[in-house]
Amino acid sequence: MVLVSAKYLVDKAYENHFAVGAFNVGNSEFVKNILTVAEELRSPVILQVHPYEYDLMGSDIVRYIREMAMTSNVPVAVHLDHGRDINDVMRAIRDQMNSVMIDTSGLSFEDNLESVKQTVDLAHRVGVAVEAELGSIGNRNASAENNMGRVYTDPDSAKQFVDETGVDDLAVAIGTVHGPYPSGDNDIKIDRLDALNEKLHMPLVLHGGSNNPDQKIREAVAHGIAKVNISTDIKMPFYHTIKDTVLDRPNDYEPWMMTPDADEAQKKVVAEKMKLFSSDGKADLYFADSIHLKPLYPYDTDIVDKIIYDQQPDETLATQK
Repeated sequence: MVLVSAKYLVDKAYENHFAVGAFNVGNSEFVKNILTVAEELRSPVILQVHPYEYDLMGSDIVRYIREMAMTSNVPVAVHLDHGRDINDVMRAIRDQMNSVMIDTSGLSFEDNLESVKQTVDLAHRVGVAVEAELGSIGNRNASAENNMGRVYTDPDSAKQFVDETGVDDLAVAIGTVHGPYPSGDNDIKIDRLDALNEKLHMPLVLHGGSNNPDQKIREAVAHGIAKVNISTDIKMPFYHTIKDTVLDRPNDYEPWMMTPDADEAQKKVVAEKMKLFSSDGKADLYFADSIHLKPLYPYDTDIVDKIIYDQQPDETLATQK
């Protein structure tokens, strides 16, 4: 299976009222586990790398993900999660990720808009989809007094933002937080999601998808969420199981002794999430459209910068004819 655009994955999910899980890969073991489950459940999947994970593992992890994806039998996209600036975005594009997020939501509306507009202009020249964020997803370390840092996405502002940037997907702030909720409670606002859908009519992304009640996530997907980011929920069982194994078997040290239980714990959660998002069994929806099932990159890596920086969009198109 060749890599496919994350935009193609998410657009079709939106049209068919399900969501694609976007799972953060903290190491190569995560990649193997997630793809194993995706293939068993016939689910499309997005493998995403946060800049901190990227800094830790380097560009080699992207090459590994791409190789694994190319031999998978389900549609796979490779995504940069929460790119901090244009440098993060360009690193991901040079490494041939096929989807990027630029997260400058902490800036003013105007500065965020300009940053995303620049990213879209550059990334679209080589066919890379762009996700952005408007509003502020909550933070588990923030205080309840200031709404855990949440700034809900305003529908009218979102409409202006999407129209002026041309962004492919928008992460919206509707009540979730990054990481586990301190109380285990949540505040997903479906009415806010409905108002956004009425204005935008496009796939929306839910960040902070971990540690939410299943019914709330299911409801959000039914109301237009087409991509759900999951990180904490697959990392905690993996590393906690490793910890338990080390404590139970302090004299063991071989990887094939230490990781199998952790792998199974993680795969169990991945399977639960894919079923929750109703992406299981949906892989075959993508095979009917052969036009989109082709290698995303018609360019060699070493000329990506030339295309992006030296050519205008119309000149780029001319080189493909």
